[in-house]
Amino acid sequence: MEQSVQNGHKEKPGLRWGFTTGSCAAAAAQRAAAMALGVRVSPEERIFLRTPKGIDLSLAMEKPESGEGWASCAVKKDSGDDPDITNGILVFAKVTIQSKGKPLQEEPLPGGEDVQITITGGEGIGKVTKAGLACSVGEAAINPVPRKMILEQVRRVCEELDFYGKLLVELTIPEGAELAKRTYNPRLGVVGGISILGTSGIVEPMSEQALIDTIKVEMNVRRAAGAEFLVVTPGNYGESFLRKQFKAEQFDSVKCSNFIGDALDYAELCGFKGVLLVGHIGKLIKASAGILNTHSKYGDARMEILGVHAALSGASKSVIEKLLACVTTEEAIAVLDEAEIRTETMLSILKKLDFHLKERVHHNLEIGAILFSNQYGYLGETEDAVQLRNSILGMGR
Repeated sequence: MEQSVQNGHKEKPGLRWGFTTGSCAAAAAQRAAAMALGVRVSPEERIFLRTPKGIDLSLAMEKPESGEGWASCAVKKDSGDDPDITNGILVFAKVTIQSKGKPLQEEPLPGGEDVQITITGGEGIGKVTKAGLACSVGEAAINPVPRKMILEQVRRVCEELDFYGKLLVELTIPEGAELAKRTYNPRLGVVGGISILGTSGIVEPMSEQALIDTIKVEMNVRRAAGAEFLVVTPGNYGESFLRKQFKAEQFDSVKCSNFIGDALDYAELCGFKGVLLVGHIGKLIKASAGILNTHSKYGDARMEILGVHAALSGASKSVIEKLLACVTTEEAIAVLDEAEIRTETMLSILKKLDFHLKERVHHNLEIGAILFSNQYGYLGETEDAVQLRNSILGMGR
């Protein structure tokens, strides 16, 4: 069923959907092409675009400019209620007429087409430097679906205006280079700016799938570069711990946030030989109970899990009660130390963590885990972690 969007629309109760940088680029290119080919438009005239999702957008044009044989304009990104650092940025498209021709030319354009459209990226659009992404090395980071959307929009304008010849579409995002520092792009090998993204043209608010897709893309890059073993960490602390504890400098790593299970599933699918999971006890204590999406919104049983393992290690009722009253796992470790059962409790936790990780990957790859605390440092590791460290870091503990 068709739906219309006026710079964002409400699709879920209380949540407003937005539109992607790909939709912005396609709409801006459509309008810039029309202006470059001589159409006079009012700045207030809206741009209409149908997205791959089948939702129609009605978008405002920003900063129109034109000259002899060229025109440009921008569309402002609206992420709806999805937290997105690109919200509010201007995506510019400049269309330049490179040559004019006639239909059924004696010397047809490459591919036998009467219109040739070249899409490139300028200021603030990243360039791909590593294999494994949707764009080839050396190309502007304009993903396939947005590129197709731009081509369709510009070609439609050419058909309506009976234009034959060559057009250049250049995308720019003035804030792109600075914004890219706050994205995964530098880690993925996309340098100099952000990517033009989107498979549906629409931004769905609070999408966990978008985060999971980002993790998968990063794994693809590592695998395409030849990595056989991978370090997976929920966040920055894991990488910092490895570098400090084991004096490690270079290793292939991916941050999985709360999505430990999804990351392991994809590592198995990609054919990695081994994965070393490195995480804070506050996250991995949940994984030791088979909870492999560790977001607190799904529940929090950290102290209950710790209490069970402490009981198996000889803790008294009063010690278990103290553990259940703790707010943080750091505080709980102090309780274990006071009862002199930290070592036994950690070994019990690591045994169950090892079990659940191996079950998740169906025993199809080597997998191990290292557990640490910000306050207490190294807490232990599963039975296969040492061998994996040797493979990944090239050293023992």
